Amino acid sequence: MKDNTADDAGTTAPTLGDIVDVLESAYPPALAESWDAVGLVAGERAERVEVVRVAVDATDEVVDDAIADGAQLLLVHHPPLMRGAKTVAADTPKGRLIHRLIRSGCALYAAHTNADSARPGVNDALCEFLGLVPGAPLEPADPRTADKWVFTCPPGDVERVLAAMFAAGAGEFGGYSGCAFTSAGEGRFLPGEGTNPTIGNVGAPERLTEIRAEVLAPATLRESVRAAFLEAHPYEIPAYDVFVSHAAPAPGDRSAGLGRICELPEARTLAELARDFADRLPATVGGIRAAGDPDMPVRRIAVCSGAGDSHLGAARAAGADLYITGDLRHHPVDEHLRLGPPALLDVPHWAAEFPWCAQAADLLRNELGVDAETIGRSTDPWTIHEPTAR
Repeated sequence: MKDNTADDAGTTAPTLGDIVDVLESAYPPALAESWDAVGLVAGERAERVEVVRVAVDATDEVVDDAIADGAQLLLVHHPPLMRGAKTVAADTPKGRLIHRLIRSGCALYAAHTNADSARPGVNDALCEFLGLVPGAPLEPADPRTADKWVFTCPPGDVERVLAAMFAAGAGEFGGYSGCAFTSAGEGRFLPGEGTNPTIGNVGAPERLTEIRAEVLAPATLRESVRAAFLEAHPYEIPAYDVFVSHAAPAPGDRSAGLGRICELPEARTLAELARDFADRLPATVGGIRAAGDPDMPVRRIAVCSGAGDSHLGAARAAGADLYITGDLRHHPVDEHLRLGPPALLDVPHWAAEFPWCAQAADLLRNELGVDAETIGRSTDPWTIHEPTAR
């Protein structure tokens, strides 16, 4: 395995922590669905990383490929422990993979629904692969994911307190950083017995000018922001409130969200698009299948990578003529079509998400200069497809 402390020119390779920072800036964990399990699965953040391999799934064969390439990090889309494994013992399928990666000095990281919603992310990569221009999200990210912090403190201390909160991740809003609102007012308090007031004396009413500050922060950072705030604030017991902000955009890109809505420059039939997309997508045994009138004209297309039958209603509400997704089931499709458009195009789950691997590899090469490549092995589970006789 390659020495991962420095390259041939003597330049120190980035740490795993550096790579995690880049990944979580591009694919913010706060964008992940509540049931998901994204982030670092195994690995030491201080370790140096020169070689990264990217895949949709961490299968035995993919792990073999990553280890053979000397990778110090395997980046995958599907979290291997998402279903709540109770053990990673080496005699279990998932535990076997984790143990082999750790023994080989290879970390494991998963970017799943956060990468689906990010801009650019999995859905953008799929659209571009299909020759479509990715537009607005089909299901915009929930804007109620930001905390609004409101507190007061003396004028001479407010900058220090805000700086500590900013360093903990607060104050980022729609691409801006260091965001806060402040106003002056009068604070009143009476220190009681047993208190140790920073300003004033026990038993004596106090009035003073204070600054009221408001600042936003991702809800996922609440405890780290709280710790920074309490450490920096001069008061023994600072007054503060944390509200759920309904007006703030979700952490990350303003246009983040699941799925994309695309517009064709001119209408094409469902049959034409099915043939075109089949030619563009990575090869799979099952191929693609469509539901709807083959001759129907299509202009507006909704796209959602992975398993997207839960967004059938959103695709119809968006006015889509065609909805492209994966893992479609008989009854949801049948009931959907009874109500009319959009027509449906069922794409193999792996094929729809594989284009993202190149996007993620490009990100790490460009940002950190590591040797990042996709593992081209198909992890689509289907191995035989035989059309039934007429």
